[in-house]
Amino acid sequence: MGDDGERVSFQTCPEQYRHWRLRVDGEVATLAMDVAEDGGLRAGYELKLNSYDLGVDIELHDAVQRLRFEHPAVRTVVLTSAKDKVFCAGANIKMLASSPHSWKVNFCKFTNETRNGIEDASEHGGQAYLAALNGPASGGGYELALACDYLMLVDDRSSMVSLPELPLLGVLPGTGGLTRVTDKRHVRKDLADYFSTKSEGVGGARAAAWKLVDEVVPRSKWDEAVAARAAELAAGSARPADATGVKLTPLCKERTDDAISYRYVRAELDHDRRAAAITVRGPDREPPAGPEGIDADFWPLAMTRELDDLILDLRTNETGLGIWTLRTQGDLALVLAYDKLLLEYRENWLVKEVLLYAKRTLKRLDVTSRSLIALIEPGSCFAGLLLELALAADRSFQLDGVFTGTGHVAGPAAITVTGLNTGLLPMGNGLSRLATRFFGDKKALDLVIGQVGTALTARAAAGLGLVTFTPDALDWDEEVRIAIEERASFSPDALTGMEANYRFAGPETMETKIFGRLTAWQNWIFNRPNAVGPDGALRKYGTGQRADFDRNRV
Repeated sequence: MGDDGERVSFQTCPEQYRHWRLRVDGEVATLAMDVAEDGGLRAGYELKLNSYDLGVDIELHDAVQRLRFEHPAVRTVVLTSAKDKVFCAGANIKMLASSPHSWKVNFCKFTNETRNGIEDASEHGGQAYLAALNGPASGGGYELALACDYLMLVDDRSSMVSLPELPLLGVLPGTGGLTRVTDKRHVRKDLADYFSTKSEGVGGARAAAWKLVDEVVPRSKWDEAVAARAAELAAGSARPADATGVKLTPLCKERTDDAISYRYVRAELDHDRRAAAITVRGPDREPPAGPEGIDADFWPLAMTRELDDLILDLRTNETGLGIWTLRTQGDLALVLAYDKLLLEYRENWLVKEVLLYAKRTLKRLDVTSRSLIALIEPGSCFAGLLLELALAADRSFQLDGVFTGTGHVAGPAAITVTGLNTGLLPMGNGLSRLATRFFGDKKALDLVIGQVGTALTARAAAGLGLVTFTPDALDWDEEVRIAIEERASFSPDALTGMEANYRFAGPETMETKIFGRLTAWQNWIFNRPNAVGPDGALRKYGTGQRADFDRNRV
């Protein structure tokens, strides 16, 4: 729950936006930032100079999603400001200074995921993003621009790009700025070092020469140059010109203190045990014959939207629920039928977008600081797309045999690996969850891939290394109870660190660097008195007083 006691909702639509203007003109869309100063998500700060809080980024996330699904003809998105001579001043400082630690970290995590979503749209969805910086872009404002493919800065002697967090606030850029400057824009280390210690930033020809932006343009030629670059980027896209998009209709959601329910997803909230019991239901109808039958009710899309919203709700509003159990329920054959359709038509633009959205949602689960325990029981449908939930878990239990007694009629629990599990839904490290699970053990991975399409009961799944434990019906309840209670007894901070280390075996990517450094560095720095103590830089900012630093290096 938000630190003011109010729950945060992540559902919105363009008609409800307070901070963004979205205009679609053929193959080019313009997403203009126009933050309402009095539109903060919580009281106590004003969003001046297009500074933003979580509410602003919730709208941005929604706009990026809708551009992908509802506007297939859009090939370029121009990200700019509707305000005169200012692009974005970054995250609102008073909001950060007044927020508890957990709020700051979750805020940074969500904004990172939104920027990663922009990059995913460019790299895989065929929608290039052009940052048209019509004024200064500082801190998170410049980080937002860094997520784009091409950066244009107006050349008017006052517009700069900057990352002033270190000199002004005693913290670091929280949404990937340092990593993207070096790993994405290939700025030289010494120049990046100088740039990040100068609060005023860099502009004009120097910004372009240092690769901080791609182009600087005089204000007199600005509109013409932006239009030309947008058209050039659009020319390189393969997005379909004549396809019909899918309207992302409002989710049907019921929320109480003890449960969150959607059509296909439900979470029971047990605050005493500090656990959330999540159940994902399989499809309740046959899949359409092909992509032309896909709409907002298409099970993989509808279920993914619900799961995405649930993850965000629990992460933000239920920080005390540190253990999530993951169950599925439904017809295994129907799940496999949808998997078959997704695999067969994976090159279709809409099916590709559904798969990419599932990938992003599963990645959101990967970087969530909660302990994940998969429970594979009779009547479950952990196959293909839904098997990814079990593969994302920190440990898994699969019942060996069946439950006996009145009401238990399902046969033995089985899991099924499909082609969706072998690379179409990669983690942030670029590997599938199977490849990550068996990193460095090609023989074990090949054995699993050799069982694609086979329903694997407990002993077979355990033999392949796909599940952790296989209790029988007599021991099931007790072993699951002990696992949950033991987990709840440990330090949440230590668990978060351990889980983040173990979930991402294998190669490091820009994405794993961003989240790893956020967890390790920013988490630590946000707790240090030099940043958030009574005399720390974050609290002294704007008061006219200097921060009092502890000068010891730690």
